[in-house]
Amino acid sequence: MNSVTKDIFPVYTLPILKGRYFIDDKEDANGMIERVANAVSKHRPERMRGFVTIMKELRFLPNSPTLMNAGRENGQLAACFVLPVEDTMEGIFDALKWQSLIHKSGGGTGFNFSKLRGKGSTVGSTKGVASGPVSFMRMFDLATDVVQQGGMRRGANMGILNCDHPDILDFIKAKTQEGRLSNFNISVGVTDEFMARVFEGEEKTKVIWEAIVESAWSTGDPGLVFLDRINEDNPTPHLGRLEATNPCGESPLLPFEACNLGSINLARHVSNGVVEWNKLRDTVRTAVYFLDSIIDVNHYPLPQIDQAVKRTRKIGLGVMGWAEMLMMMNIPYDSDQAVKVAQKVGSFIRDEAHEISRGLAEEFGVYPAWREGDDKRRNATLTCIAPTGTIGLLAGTTQGIEPAFALETRRKVFVGEDNEHEIIVPLEAWERAGKPAGDPIFKTAHEIAPIWHVRHQAAWQESTDLAVSKTINLPNEASIADVAKCYLDAYEYGCKGVTVYRDGCKSAQVLYSGADKRRAKPTTRKSILEGRTIKMPSPFGNIYVTVNQQDGKPYEVFATLGRSGADIAANCEGYGRLCSLALQHGASLEAVSNQLVGIKGSGIVINDEGGIVASIPDAIGQALGRMTDAKPKREIETCPKCGGAVIFREGCQSCDNCGWAQCSG
Repeated sequence: MNSVTKDIFPVYTLPILKGRYFIDDKEDANGMIERVANAVSKHRPERMRGFVTIMKELRFLPNSPTLMNAGRENGQLAACFVLPVEDTMEGIFDALKWQSLIHKSGGGTGFNFSKLRGKGSTVGSTKGVASGPVSFMRMFDLATDVVQQGGMRRGANMGILNCDHPDILDFIKAKTQEGRLSNFNISVGVTDEFMARVFEGEEKTKVIWEAIVESAWSTGDPGLVFLDRINEDNPTPHLGRLEATNPCGESPLLPFEACNLGSINLARHVSNGVVEWNKLRDTVRTAVYFLDSIIDVNHYPLPQIDQAVKRTRKIGLGVMGWAEMLMMMNIPYDSDQAVKVAQKVGSFIRDEAHEISRGLAEEFGVYPAWREGDDKRRNATLTCIAPTGTIGLLAGTTQGIEPAFALETRRKVFVGEDNEHEIIVPLEAWERAGKPAGDPIFKTAHEIAPIWHVRHQAAWQESTDLAVSKTINLPNEASIADVAKCYLDAYEYGCKGVTVYRDGCKSAQVLYSGADKRRAKPTTRKSILEGRTIKMPSPFGNIYVTVNQQDGKPYEVFATLGRSGADIAANCEGYGRLCSLALQHGASLEAVSNQLVGIKGSGIVINDEGGIVASIPDAIGQALGRMTDAKPKREIETCPKCGGAVIFREGCQSCDNCGWAQCSG
């Protein structure tokens, strides 16, 4: 292993770097950082050494598209984009084309679909009937499935529908349906007026509100975006109203705007339990120069984006390693002291960033959309708390402003060239803080009461120009009322949006039943059983799935693929046997279906309902789901890149094993 790579980044990140970031086998961590710094400082070469320093010392890292694409032919360095969707066929398909181009370049996209007329409305030009926004969102979802971001990963989207749209209930429940919107985070855009009616208990609003919290309890979607609140901080209201955000909700942007993001590693700015304010000031200064420089060297995928970005010059400087900083300062995450430190550190970063931007404005001019009377800055926005799924792994620290997710994680690492080993990596922050794992002063995400998640998000929001990506983690036993309280608390504490995730709500049911989880004993098979067969398309041809019943309950499963090779036939037989074993040990057909639905392979086809079938197990799972009263959930349970476990945090699904993330970061 190259010693420079080892010295800069944690050893277990080398496969991630080789697989996604290094341009070839010859590049190492040092070369990558030099490449990025050289490309970003093209118009300001005197800044290059400063850029190199803050990255090599892991004091700051930019978003993944910058690390991947700077100095390469792609040259698209921004992570998040917002696109308009107009209520015409031309407008819808223009947005679809733009989305695909952005995903191809490595960015994620956000949309507000509220301009699209409701399902069943008359289309004046043709006298036809509109199918509604949810149906069109399925096209965007399908396009995302087949376009890889920068050839590296599948893209991500945010879909927003306003609370007063006639199809709002269909939208709220959209991700509970089979094969729907697996590449979307969805949020309801709510107004202050709507929230006032929620508190008053107004009947029509109550129906929508209860649907929101029930769906969020069961699936993790939808989140909420507080539309009036994001527009209170809109720095350019004369250009339009903010209606949409990027995939994880931290960047409310105008149509065609993009925002390049980067995060300060707070854990690298603490010494002997005290914040190193001068060092943090230097990092903020250099990071603002870095992000502002990206605007001028970036290769934007559309001319409209180039124009919109340079009109407001928005950047998003955020943080990671917040939980580790608190550990190093011996401050519990769930404490008033931690919230006060968040306010102090956040306001320091904001004030320093704004001051640097004023200096840049004196040197290079204010952003073109600046109006007389506004603060004379180079950038309309400067701060934003984004997810740091992959760059947090590279920095070896805790993610964003989240508490530590677990004491240890399992990761695959490579020793030498080809020897792959799975090892348990302890949370390094505990070791650096000099505390034993499990010290009661340091709690993991699910050990911290939900109100502290909300209070941290609100504290950082006070000093953030854009918004904050944060997941409010709840234990599996949390109630629907607990979800509702989190949403109400987030609104009352001043957050701009909120995402709640109940542990296990996206997991298939366990194979054991009963409070003591003892296995049910299988019964003896009768000689004659009756069953049903469903034909389902798969990427390898039509698959025939048969479920036989015994004593009125599903008992065994057979899966057959016509004219298949021996290996595929063996796989089908294996899936059938395992499904049968699960049923005979007490699992429900729905649980077995949910375990298989959503597994992705190398190709996709469309089923007769217009949904996606992405693999043989996906086809079997969907067929089993059609034989139940409940629709199976389609979701990413395992990483599509390495098969490792997927974790939901910071509003995004990500894999600690290989660094894959559904969202940019």
